[in-house]
Amino acid sequence: MTDLASSLSDAGLAFSVEDVARLERYAAEVARLNERVNLVARTDVDHVVERHVLHSSVLARRPFPAGAHVVDWGTGGGFPLVPLAILRPEASYVGVDAVEKKVLAVRSMMRSLGLVNAITWHGRAEAFTQPHTHSVSRATAPLETLWRWHARTAVPMPSGPAMAGPDEWPAGLVCLKGGDLSEEIAALHAAFDGLNVETIPVGLPGDYFAEKVVVMVRQTA
Repeated sequence: MTDLASSLSDAGLAFSVEDVARLERYAAEVARLNERVNLVARTDVDHVVERHVLHSSVLARRPFPAGAHVVDWGTGGGFPLVPLAILRPEASYVGVDAVEKKVLAVRSMMRSLGLVNAITWHGRAEAFTQPHTHSVSRATAPLETLWRWHARTAVPMPSGPAMAGPDEWPAGLVCLKGGDLSEEIAALHAAFDGLNVETIPVGLPGDYFAEKVVVMVRQTA
């Protein structure tokens, strides 16, 4: 078992041998392209698997409802877009980013990985108009901004606004955050009524992940 496979297993994630091979190929491509496209911080190039692929994969612990349409706001180098498209193929995905060279790089990598359930969209999040049921993000913007982007064109799942199985992500926003989020959560509640906000530790070992959490936001009223 490779180091990545062991880490995914320890994190409680389900995966196939092909999934791991794709994720490893993706990490290698990100590192290779980074000098030209700057997909991740230069200080993170040697930590792409742990700090980017594995961290993004945490969102795949739970499936999306079959037929969900998921937007990744500010996908950058394809995080968490690509790991989710690999590990949770039950949904369709679109990665939104305002930097064209990043969008083109991610599009090329997804094509080489044979991903048919994900696309990219170049432009500002405020201009995105495609309907979607779920939003994801990784340290892109404050929660209030992310929810504003999500709510503007969000549509309910066919059976209801938050209909999902007990182990599935309900319709709404699921994002990776870190640090003290009290001010962000307070600002979110001040701007929008009837929201439920839940924070879940990422559950990965090491100091890098000590304060990192998954934040789930959904409309309840």
